[in-house]
Formats: sequence, C-alpha cells, structure tokens
Amino acid sequence: MRHIERHRTHRIGWLRAAVLGANDGIVSTASLVLGVAAAGAGARDILVAGVAGLVAGAMSMAAGEYVSVSSQADTERADLTRESKELAANPEAEHTELTAIYVQRGLDSALASSVATQLMQHDALAAHARDELGINETLAARPVQAALASAASFAVGAALPLLMVLWLPLAALMPGVAGSSLLFLALLGLVAARAGGAPVRASVRRVTFWGALAMALTAAVGTLFGVAT
Repeated sequence: MRHIERHRTHRIGWLRAAVLGANDGIVSTASLVLGVAAAGAGARDILVAGVAGLVAGAMSMAAGEYVSVSSQADTERADLTRESKELAANPEAEHTELTAIYVQRGLDSALASSVATQLMQHDALAAHARDELGINETLAARPVQAALASAASFAVGAALPLLMVLWLPLAALMPGVAGSSLLFLALLGLVAARAGGAPVRASVRRVTFWGALAMALTAAVGTLFGVAT
C-alpha cells in the first residue's frame, strides 16, 4: 500500500532557523531605519546604518545559531556515548529499560520484550537513542546548516526594508518602511505557516504584532533623541 501522508517534521531544523533569521532581519533593520529616521538623520546616514545593521545582524545570527545548536549537538553526542557504554556494560538492564518504555506506550509485556529484542539486535544504540533519549536523524542538531540558514535568511529579510530606503523619498520613508515591513512580515508568517503546516492566521498575527511593537518603540526612542538634540 502506498504511503501518501505528507509530514513536515523533517523541516523543523532549517525552517525554524530560516523563519527566525528572516523575521529578525526585517524587524531589526526596519526598526533601526525608523529609529535613525525619527532622530532626524539624512537619507545617506539612514542607509549606512541599515547596511551596518544587516552585516552585523547576519553575523550575529550565524554565530549565535552555531553556538546554540553546537551545544545541543555536544549534549546529544555525550548522551549517545554514555548510552553506548551502558549497552556494552549491561545489555540486559538496557533491554529491560527499553521494554518498559514500550509497555508505557501501550504494548503488553511479551510483545514489548519481543520488540525490544528485535530492535536491539538490529541496532541497539539507534533504538535507545530514538525511544529512550528522543534523538533521531530527522531532528538531530546540525550547527552549520542552522548557522547558514539563519545568516542567509537574516540578510534577505534585512534587504527588504533597505530596498525601500533606496526607493522612497525621505519624506515618505518612515510610513513606507513601516507599512512595507509589516507586509513583508505578514508574507513571512504565511509562508512559514504553509511550509510547516501550521494555522496561517495565528502565524501572521504573531509576526506582525511583535514587528509593529518593535518598530513603534524604536521610532519612539529615535524621536526622543531627535528632540533632545
């Protein structure tokens, strides 16, 4: 029988990093542009600040994602090493442990023991990694992939408000950047929801609300500093 169900769990790693990067790129760069513009800066200064924010943000996202996911990968490797030693030292106890897990999931004791035996004969470490530790190939930590996805998506997201800075006259820059950035965020929420199979409206509301709040607060700070000077 052909398996026709479509699951999206395999997208979790790169999707999370890509959405986070693009969202941060749009929000942080648009907020920076609005804050500098609200302080009374000229078009050239606004553009320079935005480009600097793009480069700094992309590198920060890449470094932060790499360090974070590397820590997860280190923890996973340490757990697998420990589990491998336990399997070598006391396979009977590990078999009992795996059997108990399957019993908790609804199998009767005899069937659970049989399943544990067969899975351990096939690949004992993989069985324990998946069912005891919750580690599997689909959700395994991939630091380089996450770092590249975050940096690239941040740069793409940050480029969108910068294009508006280049295109719009200074008088229309603030409302134009704010409005277009909210539109970009709404589209991002829609794409992320579709790619992950999540509710679209909730995703769109979430990203636009927090984006609008960040831009409003940063513009307020810029206005205060502009008045002070």
